[in-house]
Amino acid sequence: MRDAGGPGIIGFEFAGSEERAAEILADWGEEGQDAARASLWLDYAYILAYAGFLTLAAIATRDLAASRGWRRMVVAGIAAIPMAAAAGAFDAVEDAGLLLALDGRGGDLAPLLATVCASFKFALLALDITYLVVSLLLRLRARRATVPR
Repeated sequence: MRDAGGPGIIGFEFAGSEERAAEILADWGEEGQDAARASLWLDYAYILAYAGFLTLAAIATRDLAASRGWRRMVVAGIAAIPMAAAAGAFDAVEDAGLLLALDGRGGDLAPLLATVCASFKFALLALDITYLVVSLLLRLRARRATVPR
């Protein structure tokens, strides 16, 4: 899409209006639009993979936290588990909006919906990944505390 001219798919995700989406599509041309369409359809498989992985990672992290008595991490895990699945759901709706915009349908609603969903997706993913990283740091700290010097 960048080879065809214009922003990448993330720029399209945040177009926010029919007018801006049309500008991006014009910059891409037919070849870039075909690449975007293929990317969006392939993204559905990627969504299933990352949402599934992050959901399972959050479950495992919450269970580890429970076994180690990390109460705050257990409570945070209660929220982190559905966050990964919700991020995937927002991503799927976002892609549907972008596909509509690519086909010149959906007016201002399709790009706006995609932008709103992309914003929620990225926020939820950031929170979920932060939960996993904090847990990893806690594990490393606990491991260092038990290693004799």
